[in-house]
Amino acid sequence: MIIRPMLSEDIVAVAAVHQAAFARQTYSQDWISCNFAAYPRMQFFVAEVAGHIKGFIHWTQKSGFRPEVILELEQIAVHPDAHGQGIGSTLIRDSLPLIKAQFAERGATLKHIIVTTRADNAAQRIYQKELGAEIEAVITNLYSADEVFMIARNVA
Repeated sequence: MIIRPMLSEDIVAVAAVHQAAFARQTYSQDWISCNFAAYPRMQFFVAEVAGHIKGFIHWTQKSGFRPEVILELEQIAVHPDAHGQGIGSTLIRDSLPLIKAQFAERGATLKHIIVTTRADNAAQRIYQKELGAEIEAVITNLYSADEVFMIARNVA
C-alpha cells in the first residue's frame, strides 16, 4: 500500500471511492473536484493498492492560515471492497506527517485536529487510537443521524 498526495488525474477514482463509501451523498466527482481545487487549504491523500485507489483522506485547515493550525479530518473513506485491511488507519498515520512538514515549511505547527462523524460510526475508535481524539459534543439529528464532534488537542 502506498499513501501519496492525490493528483488531478486521481479525481475520477477518488470520486468512485467517495460514491461507494457515502451512499447518501451525491455528485461525488463535483465534490472531490472543487475541494481538490482548494489546495493548500484542503489536501487529499490517497491509498493505492496494486495500482488502484482504495481510499482517501481529506484534510482541511480551519479559520485561515495561522501559526498554530486547527486541522479538520474532513473526510476519510475506504472502498467497501477493501474494508478491514487497515487502510483508514494507514491513511491517517502516513498523511499526517506530510501535512505537518508542509506547516513547518511556512513556520506553522499543528495545534488541534477536529473530526466529526456519525454517532454510530465505528471509525470513532480509529480517531481515538490514531489521533487521540475525544468526543467533545453530540449534535442531534445534524445530517442523517446524530453527529459527534471530536477533538485531538495539542497534537504538535
